[in-house]
Amino acid sequence: IPDGPMVVLKIYPNPATSYITFDFQKGFEKGYLIQVYNFLGKKMYETQDISDKTTLNLTDYNRGVYIYHLVDRSGKVIDSGKFQVSK
Repeated sequence: IPDGPMVVLKIYPNPATSYITFDFQKGFEKGYLIQVYNFLGKKMYETQDISDKTTLNLTDYNRGVYIYHLVDRSGKVIDSGKFQVSK
């Protein structure tokens, strides 16, 4: 049984070209952090200024696979996944 709030996060469009949206279906809380890494593990983006629907502009992103982490206030990764940028 997972402890803490159940989070349901949808990301779209995937693959993405110019932007990607992080859409919380359930369990959104203030203080969450979104981090995006490229496939080499370099941090590309981090924001704590998120709402239940947050859009990330991908203008500076090369095509490829990116990994996102959703981090709670205590620094624990509570969700992660990947998306593809195709330009």
